[in-house]
Amino acid sequence: MPISTTSAGPAAPPRLAKVLGLGGAVVFGLAYMMPMASFTTYGVVNTLTEGHIVTSYIVTLVAMLFTAAAYAAMSRAFPVTGAAYSYTRRTFGGHLGFLGGWTIMLDYVLLPMMAYLVIGVYLHEAVPAVAQPVWIAVSIAVVTVLNSLGIKLLSRLNSAIVVAQTVFLVVFAVLAARLIAGAEVPSLGDALYGQGPGTAAIFAGSAILCYSFLGFDAISSLAEETRDARRTIPRAIMLVTLLGGLIFIAISLVSNLAYPDWRSYTNPDAAALDVVFAVGGGLLEAFFTAAFVAGCFGAVMSQQATVSRLLFSMGRDGVLPRRIFGVLHPRFKTPVRATLVVAAIGLVSLFVDLAFASSLINFGALTAFSLVNVAVIKHYIIDERRRGAYAMVRYLLVPLVGLGLSLWLWTSLSGQALVVGLVWVVLGVAYLAVLTRGFRNAPPELAIEE
Repeated sequence: MPISTTSAGPAAPPRLAKVLGLGGAVVFGLAYMMPMASFTTYGVVNTLTEGHIVTSYIVTLVAMLFTAAAYAAMSRAFPVTGAAYSYTRRTFGGHLGFLGGWTIMLDYVLLPMMAYLVIGVYLHEAVPAVAQPVWIAVSIAVVTVLNSLGIKLLSRLNSAIVVAQTVFLVVFAVLAARLIAGAEVPSLGDALYGQGPGTAAIFAGSAILCYSFLGFDAISSLAEETRDARRTIPRAIMLVTLLGGLIFIAISLVSNLAYPDWRSYTNPDAAALDVVFAVGGGLLEAFFTAAFVAGCFGAVMSQQATVSRLLFSMGRDGVLPRRIFGVLHPRFKTPVRATLVVAAIGLVSLFVDLAFASSLINFGALTAFSLVNVAVIKHYIIDERRRGAYAMVRYLLVPLVGLGLSLWLWTSLSGQALVVGLVWVVLGVAYLAVLTRGFRNAPPELAIEE
């Protein structure tokens, strides 16, 4: 497969093709978030919060809306690929920009690996004759080929997958409503808080749920492939955050009302199966498995596309090896080599478990969220000297609240996640020191027209 290479100079940087509109960007974000994602950690968080996952989701949504507003503001100022990496680099310079990209790369790189692992587990359960590693390897191959063919094809496939998940969620909600109508259920007040475990557990649950919202910042990585990106990307970011959060809250609330006894889960990791079976029996459980696996495929296609574009952005800047990461396929205009690297990392899912990888994701996400909130203040208030009433609210107060909420959730992460995440940051600092000859030189930079 031929790959185009480009000059290292600033005159001819490789460019991604602009093919997405608002609808395509929103669908991409929803597919990345996966509308059924609330079922993934439903039992774990509901047990941790003693039946009050809905409250944790509300806290998370509020925090994410403030941070989404920060991403929207920065995507309007810098409509280029790279998300937190590009925003922090443009605002604070190459050194902090590199560390921002390095940190968020932790969760972006691991998310596809987790999705492949989940796909392997569920498909092996459905077809035991085929070993789990075989399902994982086939899934990686299929997703990699689809990603290499271009974002437009990916968007169409994601639309169909989002529709399938939506159909399941509607059927589930209708059947759950029938069950709720004929049974004695907790009051709305009890479902939201009642005799809850306390604020600490609610925020600990929120810290776990943060990864469900990563689709909104993934949209910012599509800026160079979106028409009228300065207007479209900010709107898509806010829409996906709000829609995704409302879906998660609604499904968790219905699930708790239909199956309120969180103490009786067969297995908290698979509590969704208890709920789905109670609502619709074996037929709905089979529908759930099919829709959930399809959703995982949609999510991992979007995740792999996102991280490959992050690596492409860093490779195009020369921060990562340009010959590997900073080139595009001449026909499809996709970062094929970066996509293949992500696929290779996905093969690690053959050897690790879900718990180890998932403990690291939110460290990178919340760190990146914090950096972007600070970047808004630096860019609009300090650099552009905006001082009007609107600017002080939009570009100072809102990101300060988003920063505070992100830091609060960050302190609620597990000790293991904090330790391993900090080790990852130290490795990034060490690599940056080598790259810049002991911080004496600026990191490589490629001028990009917006």
